[in-house]
Amino acid sequence: MSPSPDRRCAGRRQVDRPLRVASDAVGLGAWGDSRQTAEEPGAGCSRPAAGSDSRFIAREARRQMAAEGAALPRTLRTYVAARAALGLALVLAPWLASLMGGRTPLPLMALCLAYAGQAVSLWLLHDPADERQRPDHLLPSQWLWTIGVDLVAFSLLRLLDPLGQLNYAALLVLPVLMSGVMTQRRVALATAAAVTLLLLLGVWLAAAEGGDMLAQLSQAGLAGAGMFLVTLLASELAQRLAREERMARSSLELARQQTLLNRLVIEEMSDGVLVVDRQGDLRAINPAGRAMLGQVGQALKLPSPLADQPGLDGLRQALDQAYHHGSWPASAREISLSLGDGDDRRLQVRARFTRRGGIAADDTPPEDICVLFLEDMRSVRTRARQDKLAAMGRMSAGIAHEIRNPLAAIAQANALLLEDALPAPQLQLARIVADNARRLKRIVDDVLDVAPGARAQAVVIDAVAEVAQICADWRLAAPSETRAAERLHCDLPAAVLPVLFDPEHLRRVLINLLDNAARHAGPLPGALRLRLAPRSGAVWLTLASDGEVIAADVERHLFEPFFSTRSRGSGLGLYICRELCERHGASIEFGVAPPAMRHRNVFTVTMRAAPAN
Repeated sequence: MSPSPDRRCAGRRQVDRPLRVASDAVGLGAWGDSRQTAEEPGAGCSRPAAGSDSRFIAREARRQMAAEGAALPRTLRTYVAARAALGLALVLAPWLASLMGGRTPLPLMALCLAYAGQAVSLWLLHDPADERQRPDHLLPSQWLWTIGVDLVAFSLLRLLDPLGQLNYAALLVLPVLMSGVMTQRRVALATAAAVTLLLLLGVWLAAAEGGDMLAQLSQAGLAGAGMFLVTLLASELAQRLAREERMARSSLELARQQTLLNRLVIEEMSDGVLVVDRQGDLRAINPAGRAMLGQVGQALKLPSPLADQPGLDGLRQALDQAYHHGSWPASAREISLSLGDGDDRRLQVRARFTRRGGIAADDTPPEDICVLFLEDMRSVRTRARQDKLAAMGRMSAGIAHEIRNPLAAIAQANALLLEDALPAPQLQLARIVADNARRLKRIVDDVLDVAPGARAQAVVIDAVAEVAQICADWRLAAPSETRAAERLHCDLPAAVLPVLFDPEHLRRVLINLLDNAARHAGPLPGALRLRLAPRSGAVWLTLASDGEVIAADVERHLFEPFFSTRSRGSGLGLYICRELCERHGASIEFGVAPPAMRHRNVFTVTMRAAPAN
């Protein structure tokens, strides 16, 4: 797609912009820092490799979106590892106490060994790959083998040794805390209530053995209240973490989509885009940029120092000056490049400077980046010629409108002269004036038809009758030496073919086509073949001639205004035919028939068939 004039002007205003200090990492990184150009397996399109901003965003988004609760697996892994370490500590604690003269009951030692075996086994058998599709909260089986086992084991330790030297009741804080973090709030509060009841049961057992019941009851009450407080705080923090994580996943997904969109837009741009750092290393280039740099661009491997490409010396020198002075030099807005094998190109260059920094925890120091926009000067000149042609067309339409009235007066005065008996020399001069006045009138009409106007009101006409009448009038009006009656063969159906078209405009289109075809067709009978037939809900009018096949370089410009292969032609005939057809929802095309056929130059007018009454 061609860049709009507004965008081109905006780009030119940025040419002399000084080196910016503000970070523009997202804008640049959305396309990619192509220090590596490896493609990801299974990706639909190539993306920058690891280390680039866009790859970082895409990787983080995929990682965050892989599981609904990404924080839960990390917490669970930590909890499982802590249980294994705690199990080993419980095994060593009674053994150390026995070395210091203490006595550990055998059931207590067996319970510690059983808990350590379960915790270590779960830690060794835990597979992180199973966490990818887990929900926000623990599954029942997960709760049973972690928090459930802890509650039972720590409660039994507390009940088996209520007055022991080791305070096993403190261990109950761990399952209460993990329940608040990894389970729903109701389950967490139920866990805290169960632990509180176990603490009260432990007080009752201790009182039965002669302990101070009042003091232990106060301790149990305070511990139970602490359990509920820990549960509520942990649950609130876990919910807040989940909300923040969902927001982060949503933001990363939007950033990933914007990255792909920006990349697609830049790759489809008709302007070449190059990203070059201060060291002169080419970091990224879009397909249009490779095409503009010819064989050198197609062979570039990223990253690639511009100094290693002899054909890009001019670009490298201009870039050094730009980084030195802080703005793109005015002398380098147009650069000539010698790309080898006689491929010399002149490019228009626009530049924008920015400073790229790291993302999130990336400690990459900021660096200066120059984004170059290249445009082939041939395209610039072509666009300028088209603008000039459009301006000439508007000016010609205005001039033709002013010429029409004086020309009509000249033609009328000359017609009055021809009504009188004139001597032979004056009569010949008057006829020359009349012929040239008619020729000027045709040119004026052609120029005025080029000017855009309101869409014509199409009416229902019989294409067969109209085309037959137009062909008959053309045969009668054609000079006798052209032998129009012999050269034109019409193949018209007998049935009525109603179409939506203005009869005068159809006459204008068909007369133009017949005149052009007769001018270039051969002299033999049947050199022109006109056919009218219905096809696919439309009516096709084809005019084929046996003249020399129109060259490909001429065919591309057939319907352009002011293009003519004749020195005396205005170059508006076929352009007017196309304009009149489009005003009525019709189309006109040119095609070349196979070499075995006599009539190879074929013009086809496709008209809209009128709906049946």
